[in-house]
Amino acid sequence: MTTLLQLKRWDDWLQPGSPDDSRLLHSDPSDYISVCRPQFGQGYIQSIPLRDDLWINILDYTLTDDLVMDAAVAGNHLEFEFPLTGALAGYSFFIPNFGFKGLTIWRAQQRVFKVEVFFRWSTLISYFQAFIARLSPHAGSVAERMIQAMYHHQSGGSLSTPDRMLSRVMQGEIAARSHTTLDQVVPDTLYKEAIALKYATRTPIKPATNQVIGQVLGCPYGGKTRRAYLERQALKLVSLHLAAMEQPHPSETELNSVEQAASILRNQLSHPPSIEALARQVCTNRLKLNQGFRAVYGTTPYGYLRDCRLFQAQRLLATSDMAIADIATSVGYTNRSHFALAFRQWTGLNPKTFQLQAWHWVS
Repeated sequence: MTTLLQLKRWDDWLQPGSPDDSRLLHSDPSDYISVCRPQFGQGYIQSIPLRDDLWINILDYTLTDDLVMDAAVAGNHLEFEFPLTGALAGYSFFIPNFGFKGLTIWRAQQRVFKVEVFFRWSTLISYFQAFIARLSPHAGSVAERMIQAMYHHQSGGSLSTPDRMLSRVMQGEIAARSHTTLDQVVPDTLYKEAIALKYATRTPIKPATNQVIGQVLGCPYGGKTRRAYLERQALKLVSLHLAAMEQPHPSETELNSVEQAASILRNQLSHPPSIEALARQVCTNRLKLNQGFRAVYGTTPYGYLRDCRLFQAQRLLATSDMAIADIATSVGYTNRSHFALAFRQWTGLNPKTFQLQAWHWVS
């Protein structure tokens, strides 16, 4: 069952809880505890303030029904997420939030257990800059053009440097004033390339990171000592995520081949070349191309192609009046049932349900 929950605030599915809740691994009276409203599920979100611009959150909940929410998340903030259960376990994620209105799908009957490090205000800009500095040249260019598009939408002009534009965008609270969606800001050509950031924001969780997560969950202290201890662990988690982005990448020649191949796939969704033909087009062989895609994107060329197809289909379902069969064909699916299954696995909703919710969302 899927429930559409229309919210004025993203957290209206929660209600206040108590630091004395026996489910908490550790707590302090200064913590902010929210628990699931009984009609939506069970579990809690524990927000621990460490300083004015830094929080750490521990989340552990399970929803009864799928929830589709079209509320804007309060911006502007920056999250580093460390999931411990579900399909995303084993990876950490960099998640910037500019305050755009968004369509969020949360799956039922799946335990969500994760740690988040949450930045606000000026600190988040330095961490965003650190993230961009570690991107590949292509992904870095995409990130800078995304920032420029957001700044242009907000201010109608441009500034001399990406850093200055980023600072203004993060201070601008775009959606707080206009209820803007990212689809309304980013042009089609740039949106296709934005999938590079989907991969770049994810890094594998290594044993050192797991050890720090365990220290966060098992914090033995209280009061000011607890706050200082958790602040150190939170910053360690962020440093470990950024360090993981600096792992050796393919050589410049191999990276160019992979990025050229990725561009070909993005622009030929309906009639992509075979892997052998693709490898020849970018002057490499199938084995090296597969290895390069694994190193850069963490998936195969076919996995990348599937993601690009569904990424574009999601945008078309949300922003166009095309029939679902036509959308499926335009992104390379000749069988509508195969498209529906792939889309449902990717988003949690079948295409028609997603389209109806998205039309309501952007209206």
